[in-house]
Amino acid sequence: MQYAAERRQFALGTGEIGAGKSTMARLLTSRLNPNKYMVLYITDSDLTSCNFYYEVLYQLGHIPRFYRGDAKRQLNRVLLDLYENHRKTPVIIIDEGHLLKREMLEEIRFLTNFKMDSFSPMSLILLGQPELRRILSTQIYEAIVQRLNLRFHLPGMSLEETKGYIAHHLHVAGAANALFTDAAIEIIHDYTQGIPRKINNVCLASLLAGFAERKRLVQTAQISPETEAPIALWRSSGRRGHQG
Repeated sequence: MQYAAERRQFALGTGEIGAGKSTMARLLTSRLNPNKYMVLYITDSDLTSCNFYYEVLYQLGHIPRFYRGDAKRQLNRVLLDLYENHRKTPVIIIDEGHLLKREMLEEIRFLTNFKMDSFSPMSLILLGQPELRRILSTQIYEAIVQRLNLRFHLPGMSLEETKGYIAHHLHVAGAANALFTDAAIEIIHDYTQGIPRKINNVCLASLLAGFAERKRLVQTAQISPETEAPIALWRSSGRRGHQG
């Protein structure tokens, strides 16, 4: 994402639910020099072209024109002025892209047609679930796909990355000792496929179950096939605590 932002490119990023796409966008914002870049983050499951232009203009500190065509031309002028006169590159991030309607996707194509394809004063990053790649693969969106400079997919973490992720969160929370055995982490990883949000949910349920039973170490973890709710089994003197 940083590569696309710094080079004013049109990028497509995908990842499963809870893989960390929004977190990645926040990380990008923190890494870019605010004197050189202005990040505009848009997330709206029912985003229309009018709402898009209005929201971007508001974030840029401008009162949008009433009609969509006027607002569109206004945005083009504002983006160009920001880049040429204020020496700032606008970085527009549109999240939940898999939920965008065809009208909005077509508007994105028009937005990338800055100065007849010869120049772009901004970076445009479209984020969404893997379904977005399938949507854009249809022929009606070929014009959008041809304009993409960069595509990337955010996969789930590996087992070692999952171990490090859990250890880091426990350290930040102030835990002095490990609270999960390697066996428990392996089961957690297999169930969550390394998706951070799922890992958080399973670990939290395990810790809450252990707290209720006054146990100190998650020995293993199971997932109820009926409810898919995590069940934690805690090491103790022959007793097991569980949460269903």
